[in-house]
Amino acid sequence: MKIVPNNELPKHMMTDFFAKHWGSTEMVISSGIFHYDELDGYAALDDDGEIQGCITYVIDGQECEIISLDSIIEKRGIGTALLQQVKVTAKQTHCQRIKLITTNDNVHAMEFYQKKGYQFTELFPNAVEKARRMKAEIPEKAENGILIQDEILFSKVID
Repeated sequence: MKIVPNNELPKHMMTDFFAKHWGSTEMVISSGIFHYDELDGYAALDDDGEIQGCITYVIDGQECEIISLDSIIEKRGIGTALLQQVKVTAKQTHCQRIKLITTNDNVHAMEFYQKKGYQFTELFPNAVEKARRMKAEIPEKAENGILIQDEILFSKVID
C-alpha cells in the first residue's frame, strides 16, 4: 500500500471514487457543503495504482476537520494509515485538534474513531434532516436499519 496526496492523482480517479462510494462528489454536513474531489487529502493505492481508501480534510486555523474517510477493504490498516497521515499533516500545520462528524447510524465509524482515541464531543439532533433538504439522495434509513437523523462530532487533541 502506498499513501499519496490526492492532488497527485488524476482528478477523474478521485471523482469516480467518490461517486461510486458516496453516490456523488458532494458532502453536506453541519459544518458546510464540501466537494470531495476539491479537498485536500490522501489516497491509499494498491500495487496496481487503484484506490483502496481515501481521506479528505479541511484545515481552519488550529483545527483539522476530516470530511471523509473510506476504506474499501476493512481490517487491513488502510483507514488507520490514512488517519495517521492526516495527523502528521495537522501537526505540521500547527493544528491543536482533529475533529470529524459522523451520523448516528454509523456504528462502525463510532467504534473505529473511539479506538483511535477520539471522543464524543457534541450531538446535533436532526441535523441530517436539514442536510437532506440540500442533498435529497441522503437515505432515510441505513443498511443496518437505523434511521439516519443525527450528526455526532468526535474530536481528538493532537499530542
